[in-house]
Amino acid sequence: MASRNPLTVEVTRGGMVESRHRGAAVVMDAKGNAVHAWGEIERIVYPRSAIKPLQALAVVETGAAEAFAVTDAELALASASHCGQPQHMDVVLAWLERIGLGADDLECGAHEPLDPETAKARVRAGESPGPADNNCSGKHAGMLTTAKHLGEETAGYTRPGHPVQQRLRAILTDIGGADLSQAPEGTDGCGIPVFGMPLSAMARAMARMADTGGLEAGRAEAAGRIVAAMMSNPLLVSGRGRFDTIAMEAANGAFAVKTGAEGVHGAILPELGLGVAVKIDDGARRAAQVAMAAILDYLGVLDGEAKVALAGFLETPVLNEKGERVGEIRMAPDWAG
Repeated sequence: MASRNPLTVEVTRGGMVESRHRGAAVVMDAKGNAVHAWGEIERIVYPRSAIKPLQALAVVETGAAEAFAVTDAELALASASHCGQPQHMDVVLAWLERIGLGADDLECGAHEPLDPETAKARVRAGESPGPADNNCSGKHAGMLTTAKHLGEETAGYTRPGHPVQQRLRAILTDIGGADLSQAPEGTDGCGIPVFGMPLSAMARAMARMADTGGLEAGRAEAAGRIVAAMMSNPLLVSGRGRFDTIAMEAANGAFAVKTGAEGVHGAILPELGLGVAVKIDDGARRAAQVAMAAILDYLGVLDGEAKVALAGFLETPVLNEKGERVGEIRMAPDWAG
């Protein structure tokens, strides 16, 4: 993929830049204006898990949240890429039980918990991972909740033609403002369809979650509740030691952030009414996190506490095997233009 993207994250060792990650990013308002832009913001990308907060809209909009008394903690988990800590598992399993389903009804596949401590404890206990351990199990619980509420078949809810997925496609089309009828389509890691969309449309969708004035009443209420749920439950959105949790814990309600696979990251900034989307060309998460931290700082939403908390992402130390700092991962000095 040839790239003219200027957003550059440098990896240094000693006094030399050893590697560079290039990417694009855009800050949009809810009307579709690019407030700040770096690189090819109209390039089509797969937004991956960064758009889970948008997909969670269906849980509230359909009335499923009210019908099944879905809590804010569960909405945060529906928006999450969780790391499988006990706090995550307790919420998702109780949620599934309440709607009359179980972990076996999840079609997301299984993988070990992403939290290293939890994964080691499970191995010591001789326990094999199941679908509830999947970082997307909260999102899938939300999808199953909408299907149950609307009387749809729960089996096969991940198929492209299932009403659950058609509903999500319509939401992404509407809130992002880009026609996805002919969009590139793939399969996400958790088995659901993923649609290509311009990076600018992803950022605009995030902005409309931040500034709900142009949304119809039901969607505005849903967006406000989901963003508030994420900001008040940062541990459930990701997990200990992870960027999204650290950032939101320190932000005190200033923003919500959501990572995605392959170097994608999104942010919702209610105080500014803006949305942010980042895509690193080579898919490096380490670079996406550094870029997102830098953009949040550039926009002035990191107070002293948040800036201290994110210091390890604004400049990520490169360590040798003895734990000595030998370099750093940082934005190129002239990145902001």
